Amino acid sequence: MPKQEKVFIGGSRSLSRLSSKVRERLDKIIARGLLVLIGDANGMDKAVQRYFASKNYDQVVVYCISGACRNNLGGWQRREVGGDWRGRRDASYYARKDRAMGAEADYGLMLWDGKSRGTLANVEDLLRRKKPVVTYLAPEKAFVSLRGLTELNLLLNRPLVAVEDPLLRIPRPSKPRPSPESVLF
Repeated sequence: MPKQEKVFIGGSRSLSRLSSKVRERLDKIIARGLLVLIGDANGMDKAVQRYFASKNYDQVVVYCISGACRNNLGGWQRREVGGDWRGRRDASYYARKDRAMGAEADYGLMLWDGKSRGTLANVEDLLRRKKPVVTYLAPEKAFVSLRGLTELNLLLNRPLVAVEDPLLRIPRPSKPRPSPESVLF
C-alpha cells in the first residue's frame, strides 16, 4: 500500500474567510485523499478546520502545543508538540508545532496575507526542506507555486507583499527568473 501524501496547511491569523479559489483547492485536497496537517490557531487554521469539518473530511491531524489545543473543530486526531509552560508564549513558542508539521509534510499550502512573518517562515522552512509550496497571496487573490528560495525571493518582491526586513536567510538572486505557476493540487 502506498504511503499517504501529507500537506501542511497554514496561514495568517489575520485571515479568517476562505475565498472560492481557496475552497476549490481544499476540495482538490479532499478528492486526492491527502492527509492534512494543520495547526490550532485562530484565523486561517480555524477557517480551514471549519471547512473540512463541514465536509466531514476525516483525514486531518491537528498540531497543538502539549496540554493546550486551542481549536480542533472536527474532533480529529491531535499531535502534541512539547512546550515549556514556564517560558513566554510568543511566536517562537508556537513555531515548534509548525516546524514539526513541515518535517512531516510532503507539500505545503500557505494562505498568506503578504505580511505575516510566521506564514513566511513556514514557506521558507518547507522550501529549505526541498518541499514544494503553493502559496495563496490574499492581496492578489492568486496562487503561486514555489519550489525554491529564488522563487520565494520573486514573491517577496511583488508590489502587494509588505514584509519589511523579513529576517530570513534567503540568498538574493543576481537576476530574477520567472516563476513557474504549476499546480500541485
